[in-house]
Amino acid sequence: MKVAISSDHGGNNLRKEITNLLTELEIEYTDYGPDSGDSVDYPDYAVPVANAVVEGKADRGILICGTGIGMSISANKVKGIRCALVHDVFSAKATRGHNDSNIIAMGERVIGPGLAREIVSTWLETEFEGGRHERRIEKMMKLEEN
Repeated sequence: MKVAISSDHGGNNLRKEITNLLTELEIEYTDYGPDSGDSVDYPDYAVPVANAVVEGKADRGILICGTGIGMSISANKVKGIRCALVHDVFSAKATRGHNDSNIIAMGERVIGPGLAREIVSTWLETEFEGGRHERRIEKMMKLEEN
C-alpha cells in the first residue's frame, strides 16, 4: 500500500506524528508538505493528495488541518474521491467498511496524536465490505456526473 499525506499549517504537528506511524508500519508514503509552519491555503495541499489517489500514484490519502473540514471539502471536489472527516475509531472503521473511503481528513485542533494514530491504523487495516454497500457507492459516485 502507498499513502499520500499532506496538511496545512494547522496540521503540521499531527502530520509528522502520522508519518512516523506510517514508517513504523512500514507503509510507503509521499509527503506533500508543507515544509514550514507558515500559513498556507488548505486546497493547495488537499488537491495534490486527491490527484495522487485518483491517478493511482497512491492507494489512499490522509489530510490534516486544524479541524479537517477544509481539507475534506477540498478533496471531495476532485472527481473520484471519497474523503471522510474522521475524529473517532468507529467512524474510521465504518467509512472504510461501508463507504470505501480513499482519503481521510482529521483535525489537529480536534484530536490528539494518540487517537489520531489509532484512527489511521484502523482505517488502513479495514477492508471495504462490498455487498449492499457497492450499490450505494455507485449511486453516490454518479452524483459527480450531474
